[in-house]
This record gives sequence, structure tokens and C-alpha cells, in this order.
Amino acid sequence: MAELLYTIKAHTPKEEIIRQLREHPEIKFVSLVGIDLAGNDTDEKIPVSLFMKDIDEFFAGSAVQTDGSSVVLPGIATLNNAKVDMPVDPSVNWFVDYNFEHYDNITNRPVGTLRIPGFLIHEGKRVDSRSVLTDTLIHVKKELVDLFHKNPNISGLDVNGKDVTDIVFTSATELEFWVKTPLEEASVEEMSASQVMQEQYWERTHGAVRCALEQALLEIDKYGLKVEMGHKEVGGLKAQIDESGHLTHVCEQLEIDWKFSDAVQAADNEILVRMIVKEIFRANGLEVSFKAKPMTGLAGNGEHTHIGLAAVTADGKLHNLFAAKNQEKDFMSAVGYGAIMGLLKNYEVINPFVSATNDSLNRLKPGFEAPVCIVTSLGHSPKIPSRNRTILAGLIRDLKNPMATRFELRACNPYTNTYLVLAASYSAILDGIKMAVNHTTDELLAELSKKAGDEGFYLEKDRAYRSEEDVFEDYTDKERNKLFGAPPATVWENMAAFEKYPDKLQVISSGGALREKIICAFRDGALLRWKTELISRILPELRTTVRKAKKIDAEFLTDRDAYNWNKILMLRAELAKDSMDQKSLFTRLIEAFESEKYDKASKKD
Repeated sequence: MAELLYTIKAHTPKEEIIRQLREHPEIKFVSLVGIDLAGNDTDEKIPVSLFMKDIDEFFAGSAVQTDGSSVVLPGIATLNNAKVDMPVDPSVNWFVDYNFEHYDNITNRPVGTLRIPGFLIHEGKRVDSRSVLTDTLIHVKKELVDLFHKNPNISGLDVNGKDVTDIVFTSATELEFWVKTPLEEASVEEMSASQVMQEQYWERTHGAVRCALEQALLEIDKYGLKVEMGHKEVGGLKAQIDESGHLTHVCEQLEIDWKFSDAVQAADNEILVRMIVKEIFRANGLEVSFKAKPMTGLAGNGEHTHIGLAAVTADGKLHNLFAAKNQEKDFMSAVGYGAIMGLLKNYEVINPFVSATNDSLNRLKPGFEAPVCIVTSLGHSPKIPSRNRTILAGLIRDLKNPMATRFELRACNPYTNTYLVLAASYSAILDGIKMAVNHTTDELLAELSKKAGDEGFYLEKDRAYRSEEDVFEDYTDKERNKLFGAPPATVWENMAAFEKYPDKLQVISSGGALREKIICAFRDGALLRWKTELISRILPELRTTVRKAKKIDAEFLTDRDAYNWNKILMLRAELAKDSMDQKSLFTRLIEAFESEKYDKASKKD
């Protein structure tokens, strides 16, 4: 349906918006999309006629209010002070969501809803994830332009700082997801073997999966996102064919990549792609999971987040600020070195935004190409770009294309709040760049490559930050933790970093957008979800599993069978059975959570 309207471009005048909507009467509704601090997007159906009539009020934020207690804004929008205004954001693309199961009788086209990104305002202040990123980038841009003007001759940079007139923040995400036949469970052992033998990666798709993937790629392109690739990932197994020739027992892992955008637009695009993928695969009779770790023992879903930075000069040209003037001499410019060092040095307070759930931390285990420690890789020489997949943040380079130079943050997952991660990351990058402009690229390379115990002028003395080795295979757990820092094991340990590292917290909050109230609200929401999921979902499932353990009724039993069963009985009692004198581990965990003794609960987790 080439005649459908899929996108209203950023900065489109109000009169033009109304004209386009009148030309497309199949668009029946508008929906204002605010993103709360957990990354949830709002959705409602407002008649498009009302939007066109009151468009000025929609732009001003007075046309639509929501109950702030129904979104994740703890400590901000409370039951006795819940009203939240929702102004639209005209600086990004607006997308039309079509319902291909509901056709308009007059136009014979699917009914559309114009999804309009917006902000959440409480008591006159913006309190949502989109505004945190938007306001952070305004601050970082101003600071960088001033910094370049004061330091025009930055080492390794192919631009004079005095010529810089604007800063462009570029980002992109890669979406991984599992797809399966609803209500069918595949063998984890079989899929684990298939994963180890790499039988699925880049394998040709078949049947309904192929149809859904191709349809999704074509649909995403209609919105102007410029799809780059869709392919099988490492996880999955071969489906079976039923008597009618249809595939059954589908369980596969896929990935979709699309072109980079401005940072805020990139985060908006990610939500759109998730929505398209879920709807199209559902229409093909398939269930999609974006969870970070849908199945224990198998590869989880990552969402590598690419972070770039460019400058616009007075002549209108765009310059990659991370790329080195001489690509074969330097890995990157001084700005690039400062950026990666700022990201790594302050990562402890970025990590809570990256991994805020049990599920996200379950994915970050050694052996699944998921990063577990704060370290980067540059490559063995500037002439040979790195492809080390075991590190947290990698330098991506193309010697023939300096504009491709960027960093890839590998710890994110499809439900990571990209808005907050990018806001914290660019704030940390700014901190590193401020340090780096006064040093040569040689000095900065030495600083980034220093050994643990060596004194540095920016990075911490007792830590190392660069490795060209396989950090899973070439270090023991003890060595990794000593060199690169011990990763948090629970949501509480991750959130505790905000208090544990006050100087680093100051770095990411210096712009004012990630202020104390926002950070506390994010933390409190994450802890509430952690507590609720454990008490209401995980522990009941584990209790059921424990109760299902039964003694095998066999004709012949050995003494080893009796010994193992006694051990199981003792373990069952320790985990889930209370006595007069001793409470089980599950009971003690629940009591710790209910009394909000999170540190105690975390140690038992």
C-alpha cells in the first residue's frame, strides 16, 4: 500500500500536519507517546479530529493529561499529586501505526494511529526518559562547542575547534529476539548443543519465520529507518514439519539491524521496531520474546548500542570527532580517547540504567559473548581494527571510512531504557573529553593502556581498562574482578552504585537532567519491580519446582540413589520448608524483601 502515510517528518509545520492528515482519512486516531523511567511507552486513542481542532493545545501540553501514578514515576507523581501533562515533541519523526486487522469501510485502507512522541511534565518540570536525554544533549552540546572554541588544536583531530558550530549525537541499536510457536516448549538441552556447534548462526530461515522476517524488514523500511540486515542468530533449533507441510516446534533467535540516527530519534526508532516485529510475527502465528534471558542455559537477547559524536563546521561539513586524522597512526583522536575513558571510568553509575532487572543480569554471564567487566579493546595496532567480542565497550573502525568510527556498548538488552543509557553515557563522555583536550593521542593511549597499579592522570590506579585478550578465557574470575572490577550480581548491588560512587554520580548528573529526584525515582522503581518479581513470580516458580522433586520408584536402587535422595530431601527442606526452629531460605528472602532490607535479600539472592 504505497499510498499510505507512514511518517510525518520532524519539524513539520502545524498547517502541513493538518493537510497530510486530511489527505489520509484512514488515520483515525493519534496517540501521545511518553516514556516513563522504566522505559514503558504510553498509548491511548484520541480522535484525529480532536487533535486537528486543538493542535495548539497539544503542542503546548494542555490538551492531554495522564494519571502519573499509572506510569513509573515513583516519588514524583503520587496518588495525591498525580496529574501529568503531555506536550508533543515536534523535533522528531512521528510514525503511523496501522492496524491491518481493522479496515476503514470508506477508504478500504487499514485504520491508522499517529503515534506522537512527547514529554511528561509534572508540576512544571519534565520528568520522563525522553526529556532526560533531550535536555542532557542540549547541555553536552553547549559544553563541547565552548570546549572546542577554547581548545582549537586538539591532538589527532581533523578539524579546528574554532570552526565548530554544532554537535551531532549519532546512535543506533541492534535488536535480537527469540521467536517460537506459541504454547510449545523446545528442548533446552538440544538447543544448547545446537548453539555450541553453531548450527543456527546465519542459517537460512524457512516457512512462517522467513515470511515474518521479510515482512518485518519491508515494513520497517516504509518508515524510513533504512534496514541494513535481518538474519538468524546463534540460538535455536530446526523446526519440524507437520502432515500439512507447515513448520511446527519453531524456536529460533533472530537479529534486525537498521541505520543510525540522532540519539533521541534512535531511541524512538527502537520502540517502533519492537512494535512492528511483535505485530508481524504474531500475524504469522509466532510468539516473540525480547527478554534479555528468555531461557536459562541459552544465549540471551542483546541490543548493542552504538554511540557516535560528530561536529558541524562553519562550511557545513560533518566531521567524526572520534576518528583520527591519520587512521593508520592513531586508533582515534584525543576526543575519542577521552570519550571511551569517560565511559569506562564512570560506568558503575551507567550500569544501573543498562541492567535494571533480574533478567538483564542473568544474561550477563561469561561464555555467551556478554560483557561482565568494565574493559575495552582497540586492536593490536591502528592498522588492524579490533573485533574482540568479549569486552564491554568496543571501538568500531573502518580504515576506509572515518565517519564509521564509534563505540559499541555491548551490555544492553532489548528492554534497556536506551534514553537513560545514552543520557548517562554522553554525560560521562563529556567528562572524559574535558580531560583529553589537553593531552596528546600518545599520552592518552598510554593512559588507557596502563596496567592495574600504575598511577594515571585520569583513570583509577588499581584498575586496568584495556585488553586485547579474550576476557572470558584468558583470565580467571578472580583476575577479571581485580583488574576490571567485580560486576554486580543483583539489582540491589547495581542500584547501590549510585550511593557508592558519589563522584561518578555527579559526573552523569552535572547537566541537570539526571537530577537526584529522577535518579531516585528510577532506582525505587527498579527495586520495586525486583522485589515484586522475586516474591510473586520467581519464588513461587522455584517452590513449585522443589515440590515436584519425587523419589524414583524403581525395582533396583543402589546406595548412591539413597544417598542422593537424602541430599535432595535436605535441600528441599532448606530451600522451602519451614520448621518450628528454622525458617526456609525462601521465607527468609520474602521477609527481607517485605521489610525492605534489600542488602540482606541481595546476599541471599
